[in-house]
Amino acid sequence: MLVESSKGRAPSRFVIALLIGLIVVIWAINFITAKIGLRSFPPLTMASFRVCAAGLVMIQFYWAVRRLRLAAFASESGDSAAGGGRGRGFTWRDAWTFLYLGFFGVSVNQFFFTLALHYTSVSHSAIIVGMGPIYVLILAVMLRLERATWHKAVGMVISFAGIAVLASEHGISAHSPSLLGDAIAMTGSVGFATYVVLGKRVAGEYDALTMTAYNHFAGALILLPLGIRQAWLLGAGNWRAVPWEAWAAILYMGVFGSAVAYLLYYWLLRYLEASQLSAFTYLLPVLATILGILTLGEKGSWMQLLGGGLALGGVYWTESGRASKQAG
Repeated sequence: MLVESSKGRAPSRFVIALLIGLIVVIWAINFITAKIGLRSFPPLTMASFRVCAAGLVMIQFYWAVRRLRLAAFASESGDSAAGGGRGRGFTWRDAWTFLYLGFFGVSVNQFFFTLALHYTSVSHSAIIVGMGPIYVLILAVMLRLERATWHKAVGMVISFAGIAVLASEHGISAHSPSLLGDAIAMTGSVGFATYVVLGKRVAGEYDALTMTAYNHFAGALILLPLGIRQAWLLGAGNWRAVPWEAWAAILYMGVFGSAVAYLLYYWLLRYLEASQLSAFTYLLPVLATILGILTLGEKGSWMQLLGGGLALGGVYWTESGRASKQAG
């Protein structure tokens, strides 16, 4: 059973900014925890376990909250009226919606995000993820939800020039691990951009908890066969050899990096403005890179600085054009 909810009254700008800041911190730490977990787990194991853990946590949280809501409604209105709070029934259209959103936003995004960090650095991955608005813009233009302009095209060219600079830091070669990791990270980011564009269309039909829970459950089901296979390959003896830090990394990524952050993000998706979204875009790569240097001993370079500056500068150029058009 699903509960429909209207968009409701928009929260204050302060609350929106505060929650965006919380998401930035959660996702910045997510880069670090993924790197820690990948020290002990094979990349396919880490990636599939993270997605399956998120789905398990999120669906249990959903049903616990739903039971509390129904119990509260029944106590206030009486048992005879309790059925009124159950909302409409679960339909095949709902299942299809959760399936494709779970595939792009959870299976593709989270799986490839984790896999990419096995091959590339936190700074590279964070900058590529930070180009999210560019990927969203490209998809919006392809789906005819937004028109392409010269201003937007220039911004996209600048951003991808920054990515080219990052890719050339260690030399452009088909066998370069960093180049492979950057490509995988971009695939995951495009998956999330697809989730944002498609999710925006149905944001008013479901409350944030329902959408987040079923998206994660669908994404976990898609990757469950791989997770079971990786668990079998790991073997009982190797399970005991895995340090607690690695298990804590999977728990953090499943609970906070996935469930909590997505819940907040989907709720904010109803109210976000372009300028507020761009603030998230710029802060995440900066904070993640700093944490990577401080906690993992990663080393920055002038090529990273130049590439990151171009990539995020292109995002700023594109978003400023959108903002000025909306203001006009």
